[in-house]
Amino acid sequence: MDRILRVMIIDDEESARKLLRVSINWESLGMEVIGEAASGIEAINVIDDLKPDIAFVDISMPFMDGIEFTQTATDRYPKLIIIIMTAIDQFEYARKCVSLPVFEYMLKPMVRAEITRVLERVRNKLADEPDYWEEQRIEGDSEPEGEEVSGTEAIKKYLEENFTDSKLNLAFAAQHFGFSPSYLSRKFKQDTGVNFVEYLTDLRMKKAMQLAESGKKMFVTASEVGIPDPNYFGRCFKKHTGMSYSEYTAK
Repeated sequence: MDRILRVMIIDDEESARKLLRVSINWESLGMEVIGEAASGIEAINVIDDLKPDIAFVDISMPFMDGIEFTQTATDRYPKLIIIIMTAIDQFEYARKCVSLPVFEYMLKPMVRAEITRVLERVRNKLADEPDYWEEQRIEGDSEPEGEEVSGTEAIKKYLEENFTDSKLNLAFAAQHFGFSPSYLSRKFKQDTGVNFVEYLTDLRMKKAMQLAESGKKMFVTASEVGIPDPNYFGRCFKKHTGMSYSEYTAK
């Protein structure tokens, strides 16, 4: 297998994400860390763009824990390799979830050599599936038969009517309209000039600005615009407005 495997790290502790990112020689394993997330909800919102092959997922996170993330992510991306990270006092809880398609459960603090051995097993597993990448490429590149998505306006209308639903993201919308996420993403960008996630976030942030101006608390606004994780919401809001939520409400 000559393709670089894409790795995502999902943990609410920034120090834990950084430690995992810098402690492993990813290049020697034929892998690269292509993104991080501080919560399951943030991960679900960006996973369509990042397209990871492997996800390290902390079991204990606010708003959407590692188990809930695994249930949601593997339903949409059944070939995603998930490695659950858990503290000793959460290990039995994690092992009770054996029905989930988790590749490995690892105890924190994790040892570099153990992580490397697990990643080598992942690579060997995928190398034994010769049709895997070709299948992914075909699935991602295939376009729906019959009528083209002249329905980009219908998709935009759907987003405008449903953006407050926290479950709404690229995969959710693609399933609703019967397309692969990669096809919908490509077609949406081609027809609108902006990518799907940017368009959806823009809708949410415009509504958030209105709610902020009415004096609503940030956690209330975050929930009402479909981003119930206030930390992720706060980063989106500051990126969109150039100000923190408290600065915006005080102006």
